[in-house]
Amino acid sequence: MQRVNGKTCIVTGAALGIGRACALRLAGEGASVALFDMLDEEGHALLAELQAAGHEAGYWHVDVADEAAVRDAINAVAERFGGVHVLVNNAGIAGTNKPTHELTEAEWDRVQAVNVKGVFFCNKHAIPHMQRAGHGSIINLSSIYGLVGAADVPPYHASKGAVRLMTKTDALYYAPDRIRVNSVHPGYIRTPMVEHHLRDSGAADVEAACREVGLAHPLGHMGDPDDIAWGVVYLASDESKFVTGSELVIDGGYTAR
Repeated sequence: MQRVNGKTCIVTGAALGIGRACALRLAGEGASVALFDMLDEEGHALLAELQAAGHEAGYWHVDVADEAAVRDAINAVAERFGGVHVLVNNAGIAGTNKPTHELTEAEWDRVQAVNVKGVFFCNKHAIPHMQRAGHGSIINLSSIYGLVGAADVPPYHASKGAVRLMTKTDALYYAPDRIRVNSVHPGYIRTPMVEHHLRDSGAADVEAACREVGLAHPLGHMGDPDDIAWGVVYLASDESKFVTGSELVIDGGYTAR
């Protein structure tokens, strides 16, 4: 199928995990894909994989917390591919797992800089290109912890709650421009970031920790990056043309309790 044929899609945090899966699935459905990341080795490897499969793609080294870098990269994507139609704000970090009273200001600010300001910067500079195109789809990766609380990583949870409401605000602002803005709320997905978080939380056996975390979901297991990527493809495609300001929860039933 060619569900996003002719669209140029930017994926931030594209080198690994959910971002990588999104890039692969969007390209497989006909999109030109712009990969943004700071992990250059992994990013270039993904680019080579996409190009070897005959897909149109490019890689840009981008720190989403750097507005000038974001602006320049988005403008370069538009110049190379002829526009920007879809933005997947996937880049994010978990941050330090400490209770609130032990956190430093720098630890708090680093998570907000990537997870919140990064979304703001990417949206700010992608939206004018979408306005010129006459349509667009912005897909913000939030989390189950943008919907419910938990007693860990306070900066991360705060950031994902912010992304959820940023999504709704921009959905209302830009609906007249035919720019749709939605958030995706994954449960625990088996990615390098989640594995790092489990180790940082004291897990000596990551496999055992993943199984234990999986049991917190009514379906009894963690998700795969493709579980999220297919939801992103739907929101990027015209299949979701009447969907904006919504929360797509892909969490194995975690938040249904």
